[in-house]
Amino acid sequence: MDILAWIIVVVLFIVGMAGSVYPILPGALAIYAAFFVYGFMVSFEPFGWLFWTIQTLIVAVLFLADYAVNAWGVKRYGGSRASVVGSTIGVLVGPFVIPAFGLVIGPFAGAVIGELLTGSDLDRSVKVGWGSLVGLFTSVVVKIALQAVMILLFALWLIF
Repeated sequence: MDILAWIIVVVLFIVGMAGSVYPILPGALAIYAAFFVYGFMVSFEPFGWLFWTIQTLIVAVLFLADYAVNAWGVKRYGGSRASVVGSTIGVLVGPFVIPAFGLVIGPFAGAVIGELLTGSDLDRSVKVGWGSLVGLFTSVVVKIALQAVMILLFALWLIF
């Protein structure tokens, strides 16, 4: 049973880390689920209230950061609310429409279209599109770092 538990935990960790790049995958929730899989299949004994508090706070920060950092990138480059919404739609729809490049093209195109709809000229709209990419890549780096911390804390809690 322990081997099966570890296989599931590792698969959930991989899915979680992939979710930091590919937004359709559950990301932090997959990593969080891995802790429960370990607990139910092996033991909850190593994890106390401090572990669960820290991990829950990290997940909350990840959810907030995911949207806030993308919006920050668009706003930093002068984008409007419409370009933030367009960029968010692009992040979600882009990978389905253009599987290989949709993750990059989607938010860029969404922000540009959103900004054009508000009456901005093409130069300004493209600048805002670049801002959406800055936000997206910053968000990915933050997610990778925080999710790696989640996994590291899990390992440390089991070792010590």
